[in-house]
Amino acid sequence: MKKKIAILGSTGSIGKSTIEIIKKDKKNFDVILLTTHKNLKEITKQVKLFKVNNIIITDKKSFDLFKSKNKNKNLNLFNDYNSLNKIIKKKLDYTMSAITGLAGLDPTIKLISKTKSIAIANKESIICAWNLIDKKLKENKTKFIPVDSEHFSIWSLIGKNKSDNIKKIHITASGGPFLNYKLHQFKQIKIKDALKHPNWVMGKKITIDSATMMNKVFEVIETNRLFRVDYKKISILTHDKSYLHAIVEFNFGLIKFLVHEADMKIPIFNSIYDSKKSINNLKNLSLNFINNLNLKKVDNRKFPVIKILKNYPKQNSLFDTVLVSLNDALVDLFLRNKISYLEIGKNLIKFCKMNEFQKYKKITPKSTDEIYDLSKYVSLKVQSKCI
Repeated sequence: MKKKIAILGSTGSIGKSTIEIIKKDKKNFDVILLTTHKNLKEITKQVKLFKVNNIIITDKKSFDLFKSKNKNKNLNLFNDYNSLNKIIKKKLDYTMSAITGLAGLDPTIKLISKTKSIAIANKESIICAWNLIDKKLKENKTKFIPVDSEHFSIWSLIGKNKSDNIKKIHITASGGPFLNYKLHQFKQIKIKDALKHPNWVMGKKITIDSATMMNKVFEVIETNRLFRVDYKKISILTHDKSYLHAIVEFNFGLIKFLVHEADMKIPIFNSIYDSKKSINNLKNLSLNFINNLNLKKVDNRKFPVIKILKNYPKQNSLFDTVLVSLNDALVDLFLRNKISYLEIGKNLIKFCKMNEFQKYKKITPKSTDEIYDLSKYVSLKVQSKCI
């Protein structure tokens, strides 16, 4: 029996890695749905490879172009996610949610009721709307798998243990390209420098987040949400090789850690096959890495955004959307050469302290519309204050 699957954001890095895995086992998969924003070249190849009939292209111009080029083909083309009831008649076996940014939130929530299992690689959705996602998961009895290497590792290490049994969780950070920089060097950082990640090949936005270590701020918040662990029990350790991904200390004396190569295909593969199939051409355990883990505490002077976690709300609030949107807007300004690298962190900390945004710490999100509206407002506010 073929596994029926959907890949949201199939043309991004996580989506393409998912495609790479299942194309080696095509006989066991029936790809029901692929989606992209506007990468027509990539999605055309994927549609042909898996003979997919249902495609969502969210950029209107790209949708119209694709439609005009495929007039005589038996394809069901859609410009948004409002037609999922037409596309999915019976529950899918597996969905990969890999759309970047808050754009992935609404599609993720809509797909939960239509799949038996959902792997989420979208930080922003989990951070801003975990209360909404968790409710949907429980209502539909949908299995959830975190795909971030750190959270997949924590999830694997914890197993059936309850949060009460956890003494401490340590997530690791490569430190990006600037781990060994001296403080005075940070003033000279250019866009091309920040995009040179030493271990991972990722999109521009996540690569900048890795450089500032904002991605770790997000991952600590995710850890709090997903595993119901207090912030006091979560720490960040720098580990320049990205070989060790998480350490979990338990109250009953055991300390577990999980290692794997810096390759997102490993957690994706295991989310698909539930650790019941072997990966071909696996590398052996790297004793060199294990003997030189080089774990250190984060230097807050180099990575000041870590300070945002102090007194951060323990429960989902609209302040999560404020934080994500502030960072999105500031990274975008940096990539457009409108602000300097150091101004990302400085402005982020400054804006977070504003009373105008602090008030959202007391408001729980009730809908995706509420989150999207606030995100637009925050983005416009950043633009007006920084340009």
